Amino acid sequence: MAIAKNVSGKELYEAIIRFEESEEAQEYYYKTMDLPTGKKNTDGTDETVRDRILKAYAVLFCEDADLDMGEKANVDHVADTADRLYINSASYDPEHWYRMKYHFPVIDDDNYDRFAALILSDMNAGPLHDAALNDGETLVIGEADPLHMTAQQRKNQNLKAVSLPSGGQP
Repeated sequence: MAIAKNVSGKELYEAIIRFEESEEAQEYYYKTMDLPTGKKNTDGTDETVRDRILKAYAVLFCEDADLDMGEKANVDHVADTADRLYINSASYDPEHWYRMKYHFPVIDDDNYDRFAALILSDMNAGPLHDAALNDGETLVIGEADPLHMTAQQRKNQNLKAVSLPSGGQP
């Protein structure tokens, strides 16, 4: 899965991981997110990498939001789904909860697109990609607010693995 032509998923992933500690990483992130993809949005404007990522995030993780195809996830969609994502195993171990592992204590207007970009670049070229290929670990979508579920609710929850066809585009 390529995020966009001439955009390295690995470099984007690294910039997001280093975002808080490096102005260079921040500059790379913002420059990359504003690059045009060569396609048009439904409103006729030029699609950017940010638009493409938010559209892909909507398709992959916002099933309950009833978004139309090509519609972008917004801050509420990302915030509502962030606590539902874990890596292969739903447990209290913070290393398995995607949002906690990558230190996004709050999803808001300032970082929702960065969180979405982190997930997609990780699936494309980060440790999540490597873990899926080498260890069989995947990103899993669980029930809303699983940290506040009872033990019985956690036991009975429905988990849905997300996989992308190789060579496809979001």
